[in-house]
Amino acid sequence: MQPRLDYASVAPDGVKAMWGLEKYVHGCGLEPSLLELVKTRASQINGCAFCIDMHTKDARAGGETEQRLYALSAWRETPFFSDRECTALAWTEAVTNVAQTNVPDEVYELARQHFDEKELADLTLAVVAINGWNRLAVSFRKVPGTHEPSQHKGCPTVV
Repeated sequence: MQPRLDYASVAPDGVKAMWGLEKYVHGCGLEPSLLELVKTRASQINGCAFCIDMHTKDARAGGETEQRLYALSAWRETPFFSDRECTALAWTEAVTNVAQTNVPDEVYELARQHFDEKELADLTLAVVAINGWNRLAVSFRKVPGTHEPSQHKGCPTVV
């Protein structure tokens, strides 16, 4: 695969704005492990190989197990995830597929059982952010395989 263009170098102010959202998400208080699951799941749905590579590496570096990462695309069929994680994954899928799902009321009601209002807004911003990164990486064919997990926990790495 050949990259189409280096979006970060041709639109640095746009990427800087995206990093502003990413910085907020990393500091919002949601569990880093939950955020990595959300980012990986949205990236799977969007077919973003670069982001799947990045976020599975970051998840492993944060202590995530291989078993849970391998099962993530079939999370509903496993006992490996907590109720809060399952809810976050359902929310991620509904928001990522908003054109098809319109984010159903039952998914919202479930999310409200496991996340307070700020947490749900923050979770949604995390989904918005990864969907934006996915769209950039897929559109411009960002080549996977080069990402190394950040040595600074909670510090985003360049997408």
